[in-house]
Amino acid sequence: MIENPGNKNDDLHQMNRSTRRSHVFFNEPDTAGLMHRAFTRSLGFDRADMNRPMIGILNTYSEMNNCHAHFPELVEAVKRGVWQAGGFPLEFPTISLGEIYLTPTSMLWRNLAAMDTEEMIRGNPMDGVVVLCGCDKTTPAAAMGVASADLPAILVSGGPMLNGHWRGQILGACTDCRRLTTEHRAGNLSAEEYAEVEENLARSRGHCMVMGTASTMNSLTEALGLSLPGNGAIPAADARRIRLAERAGRRIVALATEGLRPSRLLTRQALENAITLLCALGGSANAVVHLPAIAGRLGIDLPLDLFDEISRRTPLLVNLRPSGSYQMEDLFYAGGIPAVLRQLLPLLHGDALTVTGRTLAENVADAQIVDEDVIRSWDRPLQDEGGLAILRGNLAPSGAVIKHAAASPELLRHRGRARVFASVADLQTRIDDPALDVEPGDVLVLQNAGPVGGPGMPEVGNLPIPKKLLKQGVRDMVRISDARMSGTAFGTIVLHIAPEAAVGGPLALVRTGDEIELDVPGRRLHLRVPAEELTRRRADWRPPQPDYRRGYGKLFLDHVLQAPEGLDFDFLQGRDPVQAMAQPKF
Repeated sequence: MIENPGNKNDDLHQMNRSTRRSHVFFNEPDTAGLMHRAFTRSLGFDRADMNRPMIGILNTYSEMNNCHAHFPELVEAVKRGVWQAGGFPLEFPTISLGEIYLTPTSMLWRNLAAMDTEEMIRGNPMDGVVVLCGCDKTTPAAAMGVASADLPAILVSGGPMLNGHWRGQILGACTDCRRLTTEHRAGNLSAEEYAEVEENLARSRGHCMVMGTASTMNSLTEALGLSLPGNGAIPAADARRIRLAERAGRRIVALATEGLRPSRLLTRQALENAITLLCALGGSANAVVHLPAIAGRLGIDLPLDLFDEISRRTPLLVNLRPSGSYQMEDLFYAGGIPAVLRQLLPLLHGDALTVTGRTLAENVADAQIVDEDVIRSWDRPLQDEGGLAILRGNLAPSGAVIKHAAASPELLRHRGRARVFASVADLQTRIDDPALDVEPGDVLVLQNAGPVGGPGMPEVGNLPIPKKLLKQGVRDMVRISDARMSGTAFGTIVLHIAPEAAVGGPLALVRTGDEIELDVPGRRLHLRVPAEELTRRRADWRPPQPDYRRGYGKLFLDHVLQAPEGLDFDFLQGRDPVQAMAQPKF
């Protein structure tokens, strides 16, 4: 029997077939080529399939990552699209980072996921890749990995959950996890009511449905040019999410043929577009860590001051929780990320190229705002400035971040007495102690929760309000730390203080009773302690004992960069584009 070597779709790929990685792989001489073809036949494929561009489908599915529970369905949709366009799809797994199950923090393994992504793309003979991502750290890890490997790639998110409903309230994970837990701790919500919230909070597949880190990063992929329009906001349970995945499967075959690599998309201009969108969305402060990490893979400097500069000139246009009133499902119905980007075009590099093969401006040319209370027009912003601010001072010489759009206006200028917790364990032990000496005007300070001290910079920056103050009606205080916080959280919270306490940053020298001054309009964070006293304290300071002495944990502690550099590893900076498959010797 003579096999058909291909079909009409394959004609699209004849011109560059000899340089395709998969073509080299399947046509290696002698034993190597024989093994590659024979073992691929064992999967049920023939030479006609092997003549097509091989497309990898990177699947971060895991039953320990609830946000990705529906990914098998998305994989099948991508495969359909790849076959339709004349490609040869093969699925492969990488590690999956779920926020709910991983301890001490999923951020500890973001770099490992990025390495897994890069190395599996590099080591396997694919010509292009579709990466399924969604939960907080999987999307930045995917962007970092594909940036370094620099093979044609499209990111496809699993999408946000549908809105939760309870007793006439719209619930959002996990903004309402925090809000209603606070009321439960204060004695305002019964155990029975709290159990009802549990049943009604997360009612569908998908990631958190407020503008948390997952929604933020998946929205930013549209501005970065790494995803198709609609990736940011289509709900996970909506059939249009499946059709988006199918379109991505079709498009990646063309990208692989054209050779359009991420390095042509992830330019300084694209990163500035992403920061602009971040500010207009009131997005997660975690993006201020993830975007520099992505930029570092391209050799692009993305200083903190650039975030502040862009935030000052960018209006807050999107009325989403935790900074506003609505949620991701509402944003989709209101026009989605394309409608937001169209409003922002005067501030964007509209000529930036995207995976569609068109520019950003061309992608959003027909986008319309359907609900102007969800997406505000240029002349009706929620705020004149974006949602984030960068602070500096003797307490944060390398910078700190505050999501002031989700803060209490009356606390944006504040002086208060420091109440210091030396670690997360110390905080957990003492925060609800009735004997704790704390007042509403104090500044809660958490040390040793940064990249090294955490370890992994956990999302504990939104320190709980002491129970004794909750019962007095207090719902916000100034809180500062070298930690992160969930993008779903809210409050007057200063984060990412750098350098961190565990490496000897000034935060390590703060003592209970010191006066701290916060001035968000002036972009200042100052410890009002004489310099000579700080010098004396520094002489007595000793670093904490390391949390890990072996394995990946030790690798992390030895090589992690500080927050302004994105917490990437020092040896992962830059890119190393994949080349044609090397021919092994047998």
